[in-house]
Amino acid sequence: MISHTMNGKLLRQTLDKFMKAPVAQEARVQVVLPNGEFYDIQGIQLMENKLLGVRETHRLVVTIEPEKWRMGQVVKKL
Repeated sequence: MISHTMNGKLLRQTLDKFMKAPVAQEARVQVVLPNGEFYDIQGIQLMENKLLGVRETHRLVVTIEPEKWRMGQVVKKL
């Protein structure tokens, strides 16, 4: 498996594909940590890097919070 760091362009392309399906438009948005814990996404912000000479001048930062209510177990990945 090849792992790539996601950038804004890839995020947009991915979301556009998902948003074609009505079930995806109403789906809850979460992130899962390596230990298997699920967190709700609270927001996304665009931030500028202050350091000079870095590859990326900006970053998209996803803010998470503990699940407000637990969902049932996942049946399958679509």
